[in-house]
Amino acid sequence: MSAQPEGPTTARRVAPPGLRHDPRTGIPGLTETPEITESEGVRSASRPPAAQALYRPAFATSPLAMAVVDRDGVIVGANDAACALLCGEDAGEGTGQLAGRAVDELLDLRSDPRTADAYQEILRGRQARLSRTRRLKHPSGHSMWLRVTVSPLPDAEAVLLSLGDITAHRGLQDRLHHLELHDPLTRLPNRALFFERVSAALESGTYDSAGATGRVGLCLLDLDGFKAVNDSLGHPVGDRLLIAVAERLTHCADRAQNATGAPLVARLGGDEFALLVEDSTGTEQAAELARAVLDALREPFDLAGEQVSVSASIGVVERQVTGTSTTALMQAADTTLYWAKADGKARWTFFDPERNAHRMTRQTLSSSLRPAVDRGEFTLEYQPLVEMADGALRGVEALVRWRHPQFGLLTPNRFIGLAEEDGSIVELGRWVLRTACAQARRWQVEHPEAPPVFMSVNVAVRQMWDSDLVADVAQILTETGLPPELLQLELIESAVMGSTGRPLQALHALSDMGVRIAIDDFGTGYSNLAYLSRLPVSVLKLDGAFVRGFQGDGAAPAEPADAMIVEALVQLAHRLGLTVTAECVETAEQAERLRRLGCDTGQGWLYSRPVAADRISGLLAERR
Repeated sequence: MSAQPEGPTTARRVAPPGLRHDPRTGIPGLTETPEITESEGVRSASRPPAAQALYRPAFATSPLAMAVVDRDGVIVGANDAACALLCGEDAGEGTGQLAGRAVDELLDLRSDPRTADAYQEILRGRQARLSRTRRLKHPSGHSMWLRVTVSPLPDAEAVLLSLGDITAHRGLQDRLHHLELHDPLTRLPNRALFFERVSAALESGTYDSAGATGRVGLCLLDLDGFKAVNDSLGHPVGDRLLIAVAERLTHCADRAQNATGAPLVARLGGDEFALLVEDSTGTEQAAELARAVLDALREPFDLAGEQVSVSASIGVVERQVTGTSTTALMQAADTTLYWAKADGKARWTFFDPERNAHRMTRQTLSSSLRPAVDRGEFTLEYQPLVEMADGALRGVEALVRWRHPQFGLLTPNRFIGLAEEDGSIVELGRWVLRTACAQARRWQVEHPEAPPVFMSVNVAVRQMWDSDLVADVAQILTETGLPPELLQLELIESAVMGSTGRPLQALHALSDMGVRIAIDDFGTGYSNLAYLSRLPVSVLKLDGAFVRGFQGDGAAPAEPADAMIVEALVQLAHRLGLTVTAECVETAEQAERLRRLGCDTGQGWLYSRPVAADRISGLLAERR
């Protein structure tokens, strides 16, 4: 054998094998000619004949459904598993039935344009793989989910179609998804699904479509006294009650069904439920649904021999979807449900924008109270207290005002209650006391020739408990230099009624210090006169309700009983060594009658409205 001459490496590629169909099964196989590459006299086979002989039986007996598809998208061969899956035939029978079928028609690939385009790209050899999930009808009649995979066959003008039956897996996924979005106890949609539906309703309601109204209604409810049922009868009975409530709510929703469907009933958690009305026809529809729910829940529940009666409170919101968010809708429903509870329970309440605006104002004021003191937004005005005998200025009452940057000048009735609720009254009260005492001392220094006037400052109940009032007063008097006898602290009658322990000790300590104690709005509380003998009280301030009853024609009081009460109180106070101040004096007639009845000082618009500190300075200058 002669040697080959050296030279450039040469390679010769034998033509690729074609597809040859097995005449018995219709399954394509490779030709017996292997792919040969000759280089430097070395010959190698990429597919040994022995290996090729295994392809056909492996293809035919594989449990994975497979078919070979030519470049025109037509099946040229399929295995037993594919025929059993798509034709309903037993394995090994009639495998040729799929031959000649178009894959895109058989597997409904044309219904999705993107899938159809990708499939054509694979047939043309421009894409490497396509995988899709399709829902088809099995020849036996049931639905099935298939995982369809198409990929080119190497070295052949064909593609391989693989089919996987994922019906069981898909069913499990659906069941898990259902459990994820439904309450396991009542089987109702849960909070997650409810919010999905709310968001979808708000979004779809912005588009014009058949039956769409562009409105949405919501009934948010919880059961009154459900905790008592759980505590007294046990949680199993409580669970049965929730299931029974869910059934009645569903029945109410079914009866309220209209052209756009029935309201969605959901359990949001605990004993809280919601009914969502998509494409609401107006407020009356939502109100009618709320009334039906209340009527349905009023009927007693028979729970395994236990007769249980409950009621519900319902917050109702109905509005246009335009400009409404899920958060805003739920906040409105929560607020309205709170109103229904506060108004007495066992009722439904409609959302009221004005009432909500007032609530929002309260929240805004409450949240900004504490920083308002540091920002210097508060100021004091002073209302004179005059001697009724001669009209001389005896003292002033400090009245706090809030110069709110958003709401303007606010009087105490707008924020003092809020300050007492959140505890900021302690800091605010300390600021008022310090500012008032400093101003009183300033008047004393600036007008030494005028008789000194006392400063009267209101003290809240919470200041008596949550702060060391005695220490605060002592420190402020020391800082400002105001004599203790020129400070009067006003407490409402209910604050000193039944005072014991720390508050009683504080009152005695303040009195021992020389500070005067006044009972404000006297006569409007329990008026247990016994406490006057044991408390260090110096002044009674009669409530303005008595004074307003003095609006007569000059011959007799309009309310004779008021005159008798005032006279009796004044006599009692004087016998106990107390002075009496009449509040809300607005006319000279009132002032004269109060003077004749023995009142010592008066306060009201007849003498002066609350004024700034410089106006009081002017009055003091006139007393030289």
